[in-house]
Amino acid sequence: MTVTPASTDPAPLARKAAGATFDPIFKVLCASAATMLLVTLGGIVISLGLGGWPALSKYGLSFFLSSTWDPVADIYGGAGPIAGTLITAVLSLCFALPLAFGIAVFLVEFCPPLLRRPIGIAVELLAGVPSIVYGMWGLFVFAPLFSQYVELPLIAMAPPGSIWEQIVQGIPNGSGILSASIILAVMILPYMAATLRELFLTIPQKVRESAYGLGCTTLEVIWSVTLPYVRRSAIGAVMLGLGRALGETMAVTFIIGNSHAFPKGIFDGGSTIASTIANEFQEATSDLHTSALIALGLVLFGLTFSVLAIARALLGAPKNG
Repeated sequence: MTVTPASTDPAPLARKAAGATFDPIFKVLCASAATMLLVTLGGIVISLGLGGWPALSKYGLSFFLSSTWDPVADIYGGAGPIAGTLITAVLSLCFALPLAFGIAVFLVEFCPPLLRRPIGIAVELLAGVPSIVYGMWGLFVFAPLFSQYVELPLIAMAPPGSIWEQIVQGIPNGSGILSASIILAVMILPYMAATLRELFLTIPQKVRESAYGLGCTTLEVIWSVTLPYVRRSAIGAVMLGLGRALGETMAVTFIIGNSHAFPKGIFDGGSTIASTIANEFQEATSDLHTSALIALGLVLFGLTFSVLAIARALLGAPKNG
Protein backbone atom coordinates (compact mmCIF):
# COMPACT_ATOMS: atom_id res chain seq x y z
CA MET A 1 0.00 0.00 0.00
CA THR A 2 1.49 3.28 -1.09
CA VAL A 3 1.08 6.24 1.23
CA THR A 4 0.80 9.56 -0.52
CA PRO A 5 2.78 12.21 1.33
CA ALA A 6 0.97 15.34 2.42
CA SER A 7 1.10 18.24 0.02
CA THR A 8 3.86 20.68 0.74
CA ASP A 9 2.56 23.29 -1.68
CA PRO A 10 2.65 26.61 0.25
CA ALA A 11 0.19 28.35 -2.15
CA PRO A 12 -3.05 27.51 -0.25
CA LEU A 13 -1.49 28.58 3.02
CA ALA A 14 -0.27 31.80 1.43
CA ARG A 15 -3.71 32.55 0.01
CA LYS A 16 -5.31 31.85 3.37
CA ALA A 17 -2.82 34.08 5.11
CA ALA A 18 -3.42 36.87 2.62
CA GLY A 19 -7.20 36.58 3.06
CA ALA A 20 -6.86 36.53 6.83
CA THR A 21 -4.78 39.70 6.67
CA PHE A 22 -7.21 41.58 4.42
CA ASP A 23 -10.40 40.48 6.19
CA PRO A 24 -9.99 42.75 9.27
CA ILE A 25 -9.15 45.68 6.99
CA PHE A 26 -12.25 44.98 4.92
CA LYS A 27 -14.40 44.91 8.06
CA VAL A 28 -12.93 48.21 9.23
CA LEU A 29 -13.61 49.83 5.85
CA CYS A 30 -17.24 48.66 5.87
CA ALA A 31 -17.73 49.82 9.46
CA SER A 32 -16.15 53.17 8.57
CA ALA A 33 -18.56 53.64 5.65
CA ALA A 34 -21.56 52.91 7.87
CA THR A 35 -20.23 55.18 10.60
CA MET A 36 -19.61 57.99 8.11
CA LEU A 37 -23.21 57.71 6.95
CA LEU A 38 -24.53 57.95 10.50
CA VAL A 39 -22.22 60.87 11.28
CA THR A 40 -23.39 62.69 8.15
CA LEU A 41 -27.03 62.09 9.03
CA GLY A 42 -26.45 63.30 12.58
CA GLY A 43 -24.60 66.36 11.29
CA ILE A 44 -27.52 67.27 9.04
CA VAL A 45 -30.00 66.99 11.90
CA ILE A 46 -27.80 69.02 14.25
CA SER A 47 -27.12 71.75 11.68
CA LEU A 48 -30.82 72.03 10.82
CA GLY A 49 -31.73 72.15 14.49
CA LEU A 50 -29.16 74.83 15.33
CA GLY A 51 -30.01 76.87 12.24
CA GLY A 52 -33.75 76.74 12.82
CA TRP A 53 -33.67 77.22 16.58
CA PRO A 54 -33.88 81.07 16.53
CA ALA A 55 -37.16 80.97 14.59
CA LEU A 56 -38.57 78.03 16.55
CA SER A 57 -37.66 79.59 19.90
CA LYS A 58 -39.16 82.97 18.96
CA TYR A 59 -42.46 81.77 17.49
CA GLY A 60 -42.87 78.47 19.30
CA LEU A 61 -45.99 76.53 18.40
CA SER A 62 -47.36 79.44 16.35
CA PHE A 63 -44.69 78.72 13.76
CA PHE A 64 -46.61 75.55 12.88
CA LEU A 65 -50.10 77.08 13.23
CA SER A 66 -49.78 80.52 11.64
CA SER A 67 -49.80 81.08 7.88
CA THR A 68 -48.46 84.63 8.10
CA TRP A 69 -45.23 84.86 6.13
CA ASP A 70 -44.06 88.48 5.91
CA PRO A 71 -40.33 89.00 5.31
CA VAL A 72 -40.79 92.80 5.45
CA ALA A 73 -42.14 92.68 9.01
CA ASP A 74 -39.92 89.69 9.86
CA ILE A 75 -42.90 87.53 10.82
CA TYR A 76 -42.89 83.91 9.76
CA GLY A 77 -45.42 81.12 10.10
CA GLY A 78 -44.95 77.82 8.33
CA ALA A 79 -48.53 76.49 8.37
CA GLY A 80 -49.09 77.35 4.69
CA PRO A 81 -46.05 75.52 3.27
CA ILE A 82 -46.51 72.60 5.68
CA ALA A 83 -50.17 72.22 4.73
CA GLY A 84 -49.34 72.57 1.04
CA THR A 85 -46.71 69.86 1.32
CA LEU A 86 -49.07 67.41 3.00
CA ILE A 87 -52.05 68.20 0.75
CA THR A 88 -50.16 67.87 -2.54
CA ALA A 89 -48.40 64.69 -1.40
CA VAL A 90 -51.64 63.00 -0.28
CA LEU A 91 -53.59 64.08 -3.38
CA SER A 92 -50.82 62.93 -5.71
CA LEU A 93 -50.75 59.58 -3.95
CA CYS A 94 -54.53 59.22 -4.33
CA PHE A 95 -54.25 59.97 -8.07
CA ALA A 96 -51.19 57.82 -8.76
CA LEU A 97 -51.88 54.71 -6.70
CA PRO A 98 -54.90 53.34 -8.64
CA LEU A 99 -53.17 53.97 -11.98
CA ALA A 100 -49.90 52.43 -10.79
CA PHE A 101 -51.77 49.38 -9.53
CA GLY A 102 -53.62 49.03 -12.83
CA ILE A 103 -50.40 49.34 -14.86
CA ALA A 104 -48.66 46.72 -12.71
CA VAL A 105 -51.58 44.29 -12.97
CA PHE A 106 -51.79 44.79 -16.73
CA LEU A 107 -48.08 44.11 -17.22
CA VAL A 108 -48.16 40.97 -15.10
CA GLU A 109 -51.56 39.46 -15.93
CA PHE A 110 -52.90 40.77 -19.26
CA CYS A 111 -50.11 42.26 -21.36
CA PRO A 112 -49.06 40.22 -24.45
CA PRO A 113 -45.49 38.90 -24.14
CA LEU A 114 -44.30 40.99 -27.10
CA LEU A 115 -45.42 44.23 -25.46
CA ARG A 116 -44.54 43.41 -21.86
CA ARG A 117 -40.87 44.27 -22.08
CA PRO A 118 -41.20 47.50 -24.16
CA ILE A 119 -43.93 48.87 -21.88
CA GLY A 120 -41.96 47.91 -18.78
CA ILE A 121 -38.87 49.71 -20.13
CA ALA A 122 -40.98 52.77 -20.97
CA VAL A 123 -42.33 52.89 -17.42
CA GLU A 124 -38.82 52.67 -16.00
CA LEU A 125 -37.60 55.42 -18.34
CA LEU A 126 -40.41 57.72 -17.23
CA ALA A 127 -39.30 57.18 -13.64
CA GLY A 128 -35.90 58.61 -14.56
CA VAL A 129 -37.11 61.84 -16.21
CA PRO A 130 -35.72 64.88 -14.30
CA SER A 131 -38.26 66.74 -12.22
CA ILE A 132 -37.57 70.08 -13.88
CA VAL A 133 -38.75 68.60 -17.18
CA TYR A 134 -42.07 67.70 -15.57
CA GLY A 135 -42.26 71.21 -14.14
CA MET A 136 -41.69 72.90 -17.49
CA TRP A 137 -44.19 70.60 -19.17
CA GLY A 138 -46.69 71.36 -16.44
CA LEU A 139 -46.25 75.12 -16.72
CA PHE A 140 -46.22 75.53 -20.50
CA VAL A 141 -48.42 72.63 -21.67
CA PHE A 142 -50.56 71.24 -18.86
CA ALA A 143 -51.49 74.48 -17.06
CA PRO A 144 -53.14 76.27 -20.04
CA LEU A 145 -55.13 73.17 -21.00
CA PHE A 146 -56.11 72.47 -17.40
CA SER A 147 -57.29 76.06 -16.95
CA GLN A 148 -59.36 76.10 -20.13
CA TYR A 149 -60.97 72.67 -19.99
CA VAL A 150 -61.17 71.91 -16.27
CA GLU A 151 -60.93 74.94 -13.97
CA LEU A 152 -63.11 77.40 -15.89
CA PRO A 153 -65.98 74.92 -16.53
CA LEU A 154 -66.00 73.67 -12.93
CA ILE A 155 -65.98 77.18 -11.49
CA ALA A 156 -68.77 78.24 -13.87
CA MET A 157 -70.92 75.23 -12.91
CA ALA A 158 -70.51 75.73 -9.13
CA PRO A 159 -73.75 77.05 -7.54
CA PRO A 160 -73.17 80.36 -5.74
CA GLY A 161 -72.79 79.96 -1.99
CA SER A 162 -72.52 76.16 -2.14
CA ILE A 163 -69.85 73.90 -0.71
CA TRP A 164 -68.84 73.08 -4.27
CA GLU A 165 -68.03 76.76 -4.85
CA GLN A 166 -65.82 76.75 -1.75
CA ILE A 167 -63.97 73.65 -2.95
CA VAL A 168 -63.22 74.93 -6.47
CA GLN A 169 -62.45 78.52 -5.57
CA GLY A 170 -59.22 80.03 -6.78
CA ILE A 171 -57.75 81.85 -9.75
CA PRO A 172 -58.30 79.71 -12.88
CA ASN A 173 -54.84 80.21 -14.36
CA GLY A 174 -53.82 76.54 -14.37
CA SER A 175 -51.54 76.86 -11.36
CA GLY A 176 -52.51 75.78 -7.87
CA ILE A 177 -52.76 72.95 -5.40
CA LEU A 178 -54.63 70.54 -7.70
CA SER A 179 -52.34 71.19 -10.67
CA ALA A 180 -49.25 70.57 -8.55
CA SER A 181 -50.80 67.39 -7.17
CA ILE A 182 -51.47 66.08 -10.68
CA ILE A 183 -47.90 66.82 -11.79
CA LEU A 184 -46.59 65.05 -8.69
CA ALA A 185 -48.85 62.10 -9.46
CA VAL A 186 -47.41 61.88 -12.97
CA MET A 187 -43.91 61.93 -11.46
CA ILE A 188 -44.40 59.20 -8.87
CA LEU A 189 -46.69 57.06 -11.06
CA PRO A 190 -43.96 55.26 -13.07
CA TYR A 191 -41.85 54.71 -9.96
CA MET A 192 -44.72 53.10 -8.07
CA ALA A 193 -45.87 51.12 -11.11
CA ALA A 194 -42.40 49.66 -11.67
CA THR A 195 -42.04 48.77 -7.99
CA LEU A 196 -45.47 47.12 -7.80
CA ARG A 197 -44.78 45.17 -10.98
CA GLU A 198 -41.57 43.76 -9.52
CA LEU A 199 -43.46 42.82 -6.36
CA PHE A 200 -46.15 41.00 -8.34
CA LEU A 201 -43.47 39.10 -10.25
CA THR A 202 -42.11 37.70 -6.97
CA ILE A 203 -45.29 35.65 -6.52
CA PRO A 204 -44.56 32.04 -7.57
CA GLN A 205 -46.28 31.16 -10.82
CA LYS A 206 -47.60 27.93 -9.31
CA VAL A 207 -49.54 29.92 -6.72
CA ARG A 208 -51.44 31.86 -9.38
CA GLU A 209 -51.92 28.77 -11.53
CA SER A 210 -53.37 26.92 -8.56
CA ALA A 211 -55.89 29.70 -8.00
CA TYR A 212 -56.87 29.68 -11.68
CA GLY A 213 -57.13 25.89 -11.52
CA LEU A 214 -59.69 26.22 -8.72
CA GLY A 215 -61.85 28.32 -11.03
CA CYS A 216 -60.95 31.80 -9.75
CA THR A 217 -61.32 34.75 -12.07
CA THR A 218 -58.47 37.20 -12.65
CA LEU A 219 -60.02 39.69 -10.23
CA GLU A 220 -60.37 37.00 -7.57
CA VAL A 221 -56.75 35.91 -8.04
CA ILE A 222 -55.52 39.50 -7.69
CA TRP A 223 -57.73 40.22 -4.68
CA SER A 224 -57.32 36.91 -2.84
CA VAL A 225 -53.81 35.79 -3.84
CA THR A 226 -51.69 38.62 -5.24
CA LEU A 227 -52.53 41.40 -2.80
CA PRO A 228 -52.28 39.30 0.40
CA TYR A 229 -48.95 37.88 -0.77
CA VAL A 230 -47.30 41.30 -1.30
CA ARG A 231 -49.42 43.38 1.09
CA ARG A 232 -46.69 44.65 3.40
CA SER A 233 -44.13 45.22 0.67
CA ALA A 234 -46.70 47.03 -1.48
CA ILE A 235 -47.53 49.37 1.39
CA GLY A 236 -43.82 50.04 1.80
CA ALA A 237 -43.50 50.86 -1.91
CA VAL A 238 -46.44 53.26 -1.67
CA MET A 239 -44.82 54.98 1.31
CA LEU A 240 -41.60 55.38 -0.65
CA GLY A 241 -43.58 57.08 -3.40
CA LEU A 242 -45.14 59.35 -0.80
CA GLY A 243 -41.67 60.20 0.49
CA ARG A 244 -40.61 61.34 -2.97
CA ALA A 245 -43.76 63.44 -3.35
CA LEU A 246 -43.08 65.16 -0.01
CA GLY A 247 -39.59 66.27 -1.00
CA GLU A 248 -40.15 67.24 -4.63
CA THR A 249 -38.96 70.78 -5.38
CA MET A 250 -38.63 72.07 -8.93
CA ALA A 251 -41.73 70.59 -10.55
CA VAL A 252 -43.92 71.89 -7.72
CA THR A 253 -42.24 75.31 -7.76
CA PHE A 254 -43.19 75.77 -11.41
CA ILE A 255 -46.88 74.96 -11.05
CA ILE A 256 -48.15 75.47 -7.48
CA GLY A 257 -48.51 79.26 -7.54
CA ASN A 258 -46.09 79.98 -4.67
CA SER A 259 -48.51 81.59 -2.24
CA HIS A 260 -47.79 81.30 1.48
CA ALA A 261 -51.45 81.61 2.46
CA PHE A 262 -53.35 78.56 3.58
CA PRO A 263 -55.12 77.16 0.47
CA LYS A 264 -58.89 77.64 0.58
CA GLY A 265 -59.76 75.58 -2.50
CA ILE A 266 -58.27 73.02 -4.83
CA PHE A 267 -57.62 75.66 -7.52
CA ASP A 268 -56.11 78.10 -5.06
CA GLY A 269 -52.38 78.83 -5.14
CA GLY A 270 -50.15 77.48 -2.42
CA SER A 271 -46.62 76.47 -1.61
CA THR A 272 -44.68 73.57 -0.22
CA ILE A 273 -41.73 73.51 2.12
CA ALA A 274 -39.34 72.59 -0.67
CA SER A 275 -40.65 75.27 -3.06
CA THR A 276 -40.50 77.94 -0.33
CA ILE A 277 -36.88 77.15 0.45
CA ALA A 278 -35.95 77.07 -3.25
CA ASN A 279 -37.62 80.41 -3.92
CA GLU A 280 -36.44 82.40 -0.92
CA PHE A 281 -33.19 81.03 0.46
CA GLN A 282 -30.97 83.12 -1.81
CA GLU A 283 -33.06 86.26 -1.15
CA ALA A 284 -33.23 85.88 2.64
CA THR A 285 -31.93 89.21 3.98
CA SER A 286 -32.32 88.70 7.74
CA ASP A 287 -31.03 86.06 10.11
CA LEU A 288 -34.58 85.31 11.25
CA HIS A 289 -35.72 84.77 7.67
CA THR A 290 -32.89 82.32 7.07
CA SER A 291 -33.63 80.58 10.37
CA ALA A 292 -37.31 80.21 9.44
CA LEU A 293 -36.37 78.58 6.13
CA ILE A 294 -33.97 76.21 7.90
CA ALA A 295 -36.70 75.38 10.42
CA LEU A 296 -38.97 74.47 7.50
CA GLY A 297 -36.18 72.26 6.20
CA LEU A 298 -36.05 70.53 9.57
CA VAL A 299 -39.80 69.91 9.43
CA LEU A 300 -39.49 68.49 5.91
CA PHE A 301 -36.62 66.28 7.02
CA GLY A 302 -38.73 64.97 9.88
CA LEU A 303 -41.71 64.26 7.62
CA THR A 304 -39.66 62.50 4.94
CA PHE A 305 -37.60 60.54 7.44
CA SER A 306 -40.75 59.37 9.22
CA VAL A 307 -42.36 58.20 5.97
CA LEU A 308 -39.23 56.38 4.82
CA ALA A 309 -38.73 54.80 8.25
CA ILE A 310 -42.29 53.47 8.22
CA ALA A 311 -41.77 52.18 4.68
CA ARG A 312 -38.55 50.45 5.68
CA ALA A 313 -40.23 48.86 8.67
CA LEU A 314 -43.05 47.56 6.48
CA LEU A 315 -40.63 46.27 3.85
CA GLY A 316 -38.62 44.44 6.46
CA ALA A 317 -41.57 42.96 8.33
CA PRO A 318 -42.52 39.31 7.81
CA LYS A 319 -45.29 38.76 5.26
CA ASN A 320 -47.40 36.75 7.65
CA GLY A 321 -46.43 38.68 10.77
